[in-house]
Amino acid sequence: MAYYTTVIDNKKAEIAKIHIAKKQLGLDDETYRAVLMNHGGVNSSKELTPQGRAKVLAHFKASGFNAINTQPKRPKTVDTKPQLSKIEALLTDMALPWSYALAIVKQMYQKDRLEFCTAKELGGIITALIKKQTKGAQDG
Repeated sequence: MAYYTTVIDNKKAEIAKIHIAKKQLGLDDETYRAVLMNHGGVNSSKELTPQGRAKVLAHFKASGFNAINTQPKRPKTVDTKPQLSKIEALLTDMALPWSYALAIVKQMYQKDRLEFCTAKELGGIITALIKKQTKGAQDG
């Protein structure tokens, strides 16, 4: 069963690469279908055999297709628990409710919840709370 799943996954990935190559090389539909017929013996990428897909991909690579993923990678997730704990400690120290921090989030970043903030944005909220804490200490 695992082999069958892998074959299907490879087929999907290879067909996707073929379509990406078509777009990257700027092929019109007529030219694309001619390549499929010449190198794979079919009119549709779904009908290609594994050997046919390999031949079509080899042709596209020889024609200048670059299979390197140019999409930017998603940023790595950062553990924000320490920052949320710091925000909680600052709010507790100043006897302020969580709604105060939420108001800062809405004003500074136009977000509805702290959980939607990035680590950098949480750092900005911490800075704002520290400034308020320092100002309150100077006034008191």
